[in-house]
Amino acid sequence: MDEKGVHDVERDASIWLARRNARRHRLLPIFVLGLLTFFALGTHVHLTQNSYGTVRIPVNASQIQARCENLKLKPGPPSTFSNRTSSDRFALGSKPTLIRNATIWTGRTNGLEIIEGDILLDTGIIKAVGTVEEALLQQLDHAVEIIDADGAWITPGIVDLHSHLGLLSAPKLNGASDGNSRKGIAQPWLRSLDALNTHDDSFRLTVAGGVTTALVLPGSANDIGGQAFAIKLRDTAEHSPSSMLLEPPFTLNSSDAIDWSLPPRWRQMKHACGENPRRVYGNSRMDNLWTFREVYDKARQIKEKQDAYCAKALNNERAELGAFPEELQWEALIDVLRGRVKVQVHCYEAVDLDDIVRLTNEFKFPIATFHHAHETYLVPDLLKKAYGNTPAAAIFATNARYKREAYRGSEFAPKILAQNGIQVVMKSDHPVLNSRYLLYEAQQAHYYGLPENVALASVTTTPAQAMGMDHRIGFIKEGFDADLVIWDSHPLALGATPKQVFIDGVVQLASPFTVEKPESIQKAPKTPDFDDEAADAVKYDGLPPLAPEKSIAGTVVFLNVKSITIRASQDNGLVHAFEAQGSELGLLAVERGKVTCMGNQSTCASFLEALDAQVVDLKGGTISPGLISFGSPLGLEEIHGEVSTRDGSVYDPLEKTIPSVIGGEGTLIRAADGLQFATRNALLAYRSGVTVGVTAPTHDGFFGGLSTAFGLGAAHKLESDALVQEVAAVHVAIGHSGSSASVSTQIAALRRLLLEPAPGDVGMWFKSGESTLVVEAQSMDVISTILLLKKEVELETGVPVRLTIAGAAEAHLIAKQLADANVGVVVSPSRPFPATWESRRILPGPPLTRDSAISLLLAHNVTVGIGIEESWSARNTRFDAAWAALESFGSITKTQALELVSSNLETLLGLNVDPELTDLVATETGDIFDFEGKVVGIISPRKGAVNLF
Repeated sequence: MDEKGVHDVERDASIWLARRNARRHRLLPIFVLGLLTFFALGTHVHLTQNSYGTVRIPVNASQIQARCENLKLKPGPPSTFSNRTSSDRFALGSKPTLIRNATIWTGRTNGLEIIEGDILLDTGIIKAVGTVEEALLQQLDHAVEIIDADGAWITPGIVDLHSHLGLLSAPKLNGASDGNSRKGIAQPWLRSLDALNTHDDSFRLTVAGGVTTALVLPGSANDIGGQAFAIKLRDTAEHSPSSMLLEPPFTLNSSDAIDWSLPPRWRQMKHACGENPRRVYGNSRMDNLWTFREVYDKARQIKEKQDAYCAKALNNERAELGAFPEELQWEALIDVLRGRVKVQVHCYEAVDLDDIVRLTNEFKFPIATFHHAHETYLVPDLLKKAYGNTPAAAIFATNARYKREAYRGSEFAPKILAQNGIQVVMKSDHPVLNSRYLLYEAQQAHYYGLPENVALASVTTTPAQAMGMDHRIGFIKEGFDADLVIWDSHPLALGATPKQVFIDGVVQLASPFTVEKPESIQKAPKTPDFDDEAADAVKYDGLPPLAPEKSIAGTVVFLNVKSITIRASQDNGLVHAFEAQGSELGLLAVERGKVTCMGNQSTCASFLEALDAQVVDLKGGTISPGLISFGSPLGLEEIHGEVSTRDGSVYDPLEKTIPSVIGGEGTLIRAADGLQFATRNALLAYRSGVTVGVTAPTHDGFFGGLSTAFGLGAAHKLESDALVQEVAAVHVAIGHSGSSASVSTQIAALRRLLLEPAPGDVGMWFKSGESTLVVEAQSMDVISTILLLKKEVELETGVPVRLTIAGAAEAHLIAKQLADANVGVVVSPSRPFPATWESRRILPGPPLTRDSAISLLLAHNVTVGIGIEESWSARNTRFDAAWAALESFGSITKTQALELVSSNLETLLGLNVDPELTDLVATETGDIFDFEGKVVGIISPRKGAVNLF
């Protein structure tokens, strides 16, 4: 190349370089602007070249692929979970614990495995069960706490599948009532966690009942109330709701940090059908079902877009892929359609169950459990038609008939469901039932025929399975969470109470009070045969006949009687009239409903020779006085939630003017005038040994009226045993239960009624000394004021006031003063709960306190009776009294326990009953106070007959 050529090349190169630099400077601002726009729009793509040209590929393509692949994974723990050496909930500083010499119900082998041995707890999990090797103990870093169980029963921690702990808090206050939203009938985006109140007084009490895990559900006002969360009930160092969570879903707060290679954790969601959303929104069932279909269709459309998106992404069809299609409001419902949510459905009766089963098949999603489910036992095959799997049934034992859809509920439902292959869960619906006593639901289910292994599983393993947590709770098994309970008796024995509770290996009861229970209840009760009754429940579509099968006016002889307790003839108490000695059992003969002979069989053998004698073999059973029920509207209602089946509420003079047509302010309404006989609650109570009901007029405020005592076995008011005493006592209520008037205004009204003459019935019945005054009050402060008012009235009139306090949640705080004032109390309910501010200062009893309210009041010589709050629970009066005795450290005898629900109530409620006309109850095989006895007859002197079941 010549010199000129060289210069030309150099010149051309300089020109090209200058032009290139110029282009670079011109493109730089454009490039920066494009880059900013790129990030502002969030479009993460890069360019690639192939034979077809340029394709836009997401920068986060690997994350998109991982997310789409994750949609194929089933929920549950990671594959390595069973190899863990500590719990994610391990509380730093908690020491290893070795429990020796235990009787262990593990939950394994269909609930049939029982091991006698030891359990080692460490780092929040169970390290060994049965035999604990010494080498394992030597590996531990810390000193081991050793507990000698001395043969006591140990079970997994109790699991409550249906609770509103922290949402409907105790005491009930407006500022902490967050169970339901009324902003829309279907809101799958709401979360119970967002309202969980850790200051709910129920937490401590519930743990004292052995409950270690609860599924906290939104309420049932809506078709879809929102997402539920499983929590452990122990307090944490953080003291926050989030720190109580058990395996929260990865999507709880953000999807950015999710490891898409891991399977998702189970989510929970609450649905409801039937009366509740129908009532709240004024809809028909058709409206409610359409709402379900509408929102599920919305979720399905989004899911289909996601599936189409992922099909392209996983097939490398990335052209214009864009962002993953999702909407925050609907993401949880979409997960339902993907089978990633345990759907918990509040649903009672066949029509609603059928609706939901069809819904699952239309939209192809499984449900975990039907809750309440009062008619599931009538339609078990319907449940088996649900999409994907057969739902479990989470039910009450005896709580029914409080609204129409619960009317056909049966105590035999658990037994029937289990026989039909439906998994049975017993639940609390706390605070509907106090979750501290969830185990009691399983005990009752067992009493009415649910097999022992299934009954124990119904509050441990089965609910754990129903919430998808059976890989870590619900069993006593190596590697599982260290949640367990040491019991003072067999867990299916009445009154079984924790001696100690562990959650995540952390001791929950600091200084428990433990009652030494008798050897007889260290094994499962031998429950009665209820096969015929269970068959009738199905045969009669949930409404079997309940009236006595026979009523015999002639001679009836009860053979093989172990003990007899009757009313004393001289005072208002009871006497133990007969106790079998050794193997020689007794006999009781009755003619025309009256006892004619009792004692050894040789003493009364002549009655066996009567030609017309009906012989009833009690097989070692007992005879005891008929029980009394007080405190509920028993006899004034059939279905509490249906106005047309109730007597209704009386006028309250502090709220409105009393019509002159009924006598104006001088009128007292009589409960006897509104009585309904042969209600199902009354007859079920009668079959359980409750023969008399004492009921005051239903009232929402201060003024009650005149209570009545009536026979629960009477068919109508014209029968001879219908009205035991037409008027019993005069009733008022003081507090915030219903009246808008101040407490001081209510006290002023009572003072005027007691001191100043009033017209009509009011003047006659409030006259000092003429009748018993029953004042419903819970607060110690209110009760103290009433005692001062009593003293004031007595000083001014010179006449004693016959006063009884009903409710009396805080009466134990002034037990001595009540005794000094000669004022008795009816404790209702018998096992206390701090439901309201006025009843918050309860005495909970063992294991939290040595004394119960009942035992402490009796120790101060206060006359005590036991009451109830709802009509359905009248049938359980026998067990309420027995429980009071069992937890009293021996201070309440069997006879005294009977008095709590018989003669003491007569004294406290103004009944004047001839001891010779007191009913007697015949119990077969066992005792009226245990889970082995079955009531088979009522001896009724007033009727002049023996009623047999």
